[in-house]
Order: sequence, then structure tokens, then C-alpha cells
Amino acid sequence: MPRFRRYQSAVPNRRGTYPGIFALANGLAEHGLLGTDDHAWLRAANRRAYDLHSDPSAADPRCYDRDRNPGARAWFKDPAGELLGFVSGYLALLDRYAVPWVELTTASPGRIVYEDAVQVVAVPYAYPGDWVLREPVRPDRPAPDRRSAT
Repeated sequence: MPRFRRYQSAVPNRRGTYPGIFALANGLAEHGLLGTDDHAWLRAANRRAYDLHSDPSAADPRCYDRDRNPGARAWFKDPAGELLGFVSGYLALLDRYAVPWVELTTASPGRIVYEDAVQVVAVPYAYPGDWVLREPVRPDRPAPDRRSAT
């Protein structure tokens, strides 16, 4: 069973990253795309979100550093209690404005650089350093020699 859950854009942004749903919702507001009621809801929801959990970048400003932790992204711990239930309002907002999003689940989100009671920030695994599959051994060929040359 997955231990971590993330909601993010289904489409990469201009930097090739996939913003999370809070960034997507706030982006709608920043670009003036929300109606009056939705904008008021988002302001109240953001205040509640800040009350429910800490902002990882406030606790550790380096966790999203692009040089130190390239591609770092937040994942909810599963279950994250009230916070995961709270996310449904953000998802409904994105749906109303036709912003495509996806839900990801995993037991291993990457190298964890921040953790609190409800979330982690993790740097995604990368090739080739984290790649676990190796060249297969085929019966018609000898196995590759993996011993160190000494």
C-alpha cells in the first residue's frame, strides 16, 4: 500500500516541472482568473492550510533549493488525516477552471530532504545513479563480468 500521495499538474510548466495543486490554485488567483467567490474561498482555504501544516520552505529554506535539491517536491504522508480531506476543495476548484491534475501514490518518493507530521519534501530519483535495473543475462550470451578490474 502506498505511503505517500501527491496531487500535481498533469502538464509540465515552462521549466518542465509539475507544480502541486496549491501552486496551481494560487496561480489562478495571481493571474486574475478566479471569480469573486472562488477567490474568497481560496484565501480562506489557504489560511486554513497554513493552520493545518507548516510550510516546508519556512522550516527549511534550503529544501526547495534548485541546486542542492533539484526537482524537490512535497508529498503528503498517507494518511495525512484532515489535510488529505481538505485537498478535495482545491481539486474541485481546479476542475471548475479546467486545470488538469493527477494523483500520484508511491511507497518511495525519492531522497527525503524535509519531513514533518503530515508531509515530506523529496528529490526524485534520477538516472543512472538510482536506476536499479541492470543489463539482463541472456542465455545465448555470457553474463557480463561485473568484477572490478584489479
